Amino acid sequence: MQATATVLVYSDNATTREQVRLAAGRRPAADVPPVEILECATLPAVLEALEQGGVDVCVLDGETAPAGGMGVCRQIKDEIYDCPPVLLLIGRPQDAWLATWSRADAAVTHPVDPVAFADSLAALLRGRVLARS
Repeated sequence: MQATATVLVYSDNATTREQVRLAAGRRPAADVPPVEILECATLPAVLEALEQGGVDVCVLDGETAPAGGMGVCRQIKDEIYDCPPVLLLIGRPQDAWLATWSRADAAVTHPVDPVAFADSLAALLRGRVLARS
């Protein structure tokens, strides 16, 4: 198992980024590596971080403006080679179809439920770590 996993968190809202950081904790599950959070508040910062590589999972806030997480998800799935899995924060359960449209790998509703978030993040990390093994 790798030493740490990098989780990119994209939101223009500092409170949302903090909720994600707290829900992820040091390690979202015992069988995944500890996580290091990389916070981004703008689309250019997200694209730069992904181009540099090393991101294991992206957490994108669907409510971010002006570039919402759903559109960003679709864009990076098209443009980033070996794009990491994406966990999308959606405003309402009814928005799940938009998460599917954006090609997100998983979605959880906002505000962040720590248990549901940690479970979804751990599942994506397991898949990414196994794929690299």
